[in-house]
Amino acid sequence: MSISFLPIGTIFTPFKSKEGMPIQSRLAKGAKGRIELKEEFVPGLLDLDGFSHIILVYYFHESKNFELQVEPFLENKKHGVFATRAPKRPNAIGMSVVKLLRIDNNILEVENIDVLDGTPLLDIKPYIPQFDIHQVEKSVGLKTKRMI
Repeated sequence: MSISFLPIGTIFTPFKSKEGMPIQSRLAKGAKGRIELKEEFVPGLLDLDGFSHIILVYYFHESKNFELQVEPFLENKKHGVFATRAPKRPNAIGMSVVKLLRIDNNILEVENIDVLDGTPLLDIKPYIPQFDIHQVEKSVGLKTKRMI
């Protein structure tokens, strides 16, 4: 089976290279970006401005190849790729929760962005705390203080 996606827009950020880019949106405090949505998807933005935060689903367009065991940022131990948020994945799909500042027609202004400039956007979902916050019983990250 083959699956293909067409971007619904492009994410523009101040991060022109991976060097110096935040590794998670919670660590990107104040970093602003914008999303240029393709015009045909603008009707899908109806009521999105009722949410303070949104989830961006995107394609890691600069990620080439992958390994099933990786050494995450801030750590010197290998983990299975599915136990990390490493960008080099079998399907190079990423997601970030960002603050939605403003919508003007097909332009979304966002804050706390941790994405490489020019990243293809695949989808937008509202961040809903009642659904998206979970009580966590365990996390490798909590024990080792690593950022995954």
